[in-house]
Amino acid sequence: MSTTTADGAGGFPNAPSFQPAIVGPLERKHMQNANYRAVAGDGPITPTHKHIAVANGLGWGFDGMDGVIFALVSPLIIKDFNLTVPEYRTGLQISLFVGIAGLYFWPWLADRYGRRTLLAINIALFSLLMPVVALSPTFAVFVIARSLVGFALNGEWSLGSMLVAETWPARLRGRVISINRAAWCFGASLAGAITGIAAANWGWRTAVMVPGVIALLAIYVRATCPESPYWVRAQDRRTRVGTALRKGEPVSEVDRAWFLKADRVGIRQVFMPDVLPSTFVALFVACCSTCIFGTVGAWMPLYLAREKGWSTAEYSAFYVSWGIVGFFGLWLAGWLADRFGRRVGFVVTLLEGAVFLVAWIYTDNHLLLWIFGLAWSFGFLGFWGPSTVLTAEIFPTRIRGVANGVVWAIAYFVGFVLWPFATVALQQSTGSFKLAFLCIPVFMVLMAIGVWLWVPEHAGKELNEISV
Repeated sequence: MSTTTADGAGGFPNAPSFQPAIVGPLERKHMQNANYRAVAGDGPITPTHKHIAVANGLGWGFDGMDGVIFALVSPLIIKDFNLTVPEYRTGLQISLFVGIAGLYFWPWLADRYGRRTLLAINIALFSLLMPVVALSPTFAVFVIARSLVGFALNGEWSLGSMLVAETWPARLRGRVISINRAAWCFGASLAGAITGIAAANWGWRTAVMVPGVIALLAIYVRATCPESPYWVRAQDRRTRVGTALRKGEPVSEVDRAWFLKADRVGIRQVFMPDVLPSTFVALFVACCSTCIFGTVGAWMPLYLAREKGWSTAEYSAFYVSWGIVGFFGLWLAGWLADRFGRRVGFVVTLLEGAVFLVAWIYTDNHLLLWIFGLAWSFGFLGFWGPSTVLTAEIFPTRIRGVANGVVWAIAYFVGFVLWPFATVALQQSTGSFKLAFLCIPVFMVLMAIGVWLWVPEHAGKELNEISV
């Protein structure tokens, strides 16, 4: 592979195509670390690559555990605090709104201070705050504590996905990020088991306590995961060009133009003309993703409990199987995204999920609810693989964190704060969540059409081939 790049390349033997010719002081410092050297070149997959993937996958697992536990115990929380559905929705939206700030805050910091350390910090904060939620004496305290948990956790998966994208080979990027994303399903399944055992026997507070032990992951992340070579080299390039400009030394027009953009990292950069097309595509994918997931993520347990007559133990058991099947959907979507392209990975899973979701909504047969429910989870969860891959790879390294933060913050606001008003309004006016759930396959079909028409193809491309 050539070692010449847009950064003006040549470098270490076997270095990847984004390796700069001039090794800066930060790179020299990191090259003393064996884990960094293992991912700095273009050699074979190493144990360090696997550590990074495992760390990101575990983080996704905790995200799934967190979200699904709170979804599964929502009927119990509503009963415990004597709430109406609109009251609970309002509390949930407040916590989501605060959590949105975390979606931007952590990636924004990551563009300045690196991916690895912040990944460890926000996972630790999430784990330590979960017991605080469990001890909430009132619903107001619950909402405040839940908001802090969301703020801490919401940056984790974007940081982890960026770290994987910036260390794994391009040919494997789609499937690795998708398989990592699939760990969310195992977290959801574990949440189902925790709720089915702990919440059913000892109450929702005990179930919420369990994830607190996961703080040890922060030690694992800090010890085994190196910093991103892309980020390190971008910092060295910024320092080198900035120093030359201050001293009045000659600087190429390419470096000068890059520095003027890289030296002003912020929201405005995400909407500059050179980045705007990528921003629109990422916003379309992210907003569709959150609107599709929002109704199921918030209301499926309540729907199954009130309208299908399922017990806490039964819908918890359903979530265990639902998450496991979803893992294979994500695995397939990632493989399709690398083998046949991002669009194919999206479209196959979106259409499969839409067809079986409609069948699930219209059946009252107990066995078919299980069969169709597990069938639609395959595509419904599967499309999130290409979705996460696209937002992790489409932006330049200089603003990858900020851009991911902006895109997903907007998407969370649209899908998890605004859209629930529509779903609850439909439930209140009809007395059922059926119509709200029927909106989901419509979104999925529309997203499949939009993806096929507008999403660019990045399969197999190095990140600096996509955007610099």
